[in-house]
Amino acid sequence: MSALQTLERRTISKISWRLLPLIVIIYFVAYIDRTNVSFAALTMNKDLGLSSYVFGLGAGIFFLGYFLFEIPSNVILEKVGARIWIARIMITWGLVSGATALATGPASFLTLRFLLGVAEAGFFPGMILYFTYWFPKAYRARVISALFIAVPGSNAVAAVISGAVLEMDGLLRLTGWQWMFIVEAVPAVLLAFAVLVLMTDRPAVASWLEPAEREWLEGALQEERRHIETSGHLSLFQALTDARVLILSLIYLTIVTATYGITFFLPQIVKGIGLSNMMTGLVTAIPYTIGTIGMLLWGASSDRHDERRWHFCIAGVLAAVGLVGAGLFGSSFLALAFMSVATIGLYGSKPAFWPMPSLFLTGTAAAGGIAMVNSIGNLGGYVGPFIVGWIKDRTGSFEAGLYFLAVCALASGIIAYFAVQSSTAAKYRSDVATPAE
Repeated sequence: MSALQTLERRTISKISWRLLPLIVIIYFVAYIDRTNVSFAALTMNKDLGLSSYVFGLGAGIFFLGYFLFEIPSNVILEKVGARIWIARIMITWGLVSGATALATGPASFLTLRFLLGVAEAGFFPGMILYFTYWFPKAYRARVISALFIAVPGSNAVAAVISGAVLEMDGLLRLTGWQWMFIVEAVPAVLLAFAVLVLMTDRPAVASWLEPAEREWLEGALQEERRHIETSGHLSLFQALTDARVLILSLIYLTIVTATYGITFFLPQIVKGIGLSNMMTGLVTAIPYTIGTIGMLLWGASSDRHDERRWHFCIAGVLAAVGLVGAGLFGSSFLALAFMSVATIGLYGSKPAFWPMPSLFLTGTAAAGGIAMVNSIGNLGGYVGPFIVGWIKDRTGSFEAGLYFLAVCALASGIIAYFAVQSSTAAKYRSDVATPAE
């Protein structure tokens, strides 16, 4: 191994150990606070008089607030730095999440969920942008895979914790679901101060890197930016209207619709088997645990074959098959097995997707473009729960709603195959097929 290779490995290892554990934990907490409403629904819906339709609207309206404020939030992060802006996001989302315990009816519930989306807006695309400051493209997809472990992992842990906290019903005259919102909001506020201490905005100010390490990293990243910009430097407006950004937004919209349509209703589907709140939490954790393992294996396969596009497409098909099977078998343990198949596909698709925007976007264009993809895609988090809740109220079951989500998952794979191939396939095949993810 050459001295340069040794320097590269040492630098990337040091950055990874410094930044990744903190970022993964933060995203872990963020995901719990945006989705724990699915467990609160087991008792909250009756207390607040929420129908499945209104609950689905409230679960999804979070993403409407996210959508409206995500692009400006990410642009601000690029200007003022990740450390201060991420800490600000965490404090505000923690306070609003805890305040959801104060909801007294449909109107206050919907308002607080919308404000939670406003508060958290920009966090996830901010992290994707932040990775472009620290990791060359050969490592970026692998890092994103590590980040996405937090998604199914947080759902699994939240299922167990939320089921247990719901049993605190009556303590200090608060209901179990009120305790759940309060207890699970505290880590976000506390971790904001850890961000201020541990997170570093750019390599140039990283005192914990040796001069040679900083020089190598800044040189590698600058060379990549120069290579990308040889084909044209995009302005913020050009990035927001670029065909590649719009295609990626549409792909992400469909897969997110399927993902969140499940996330917010899975505890209620499992509860239909006839389990207690505690057992519902434990059993709900099963598909997410399997999804985490499957995502890691899927990412390893993608790395081993140096291939991304087919892995994304097949993941979409796998998710569709799982959702159809879950719909066919209703509230049963066999349906739970199919739901586990669905989570493998839903979560396995994400790490293959997110390296794509940074292949042709840099600087402010990257901040806006990544936020654009995520904000449009996250509207699926509004559409999925809304439609599933509406179908549940109209039909009395989740079956047709699961079929709708299956169509969305399948559509994501189909769109990725045809649209990406026709517009940017050559670039994706050559650049995305790196020893990453």
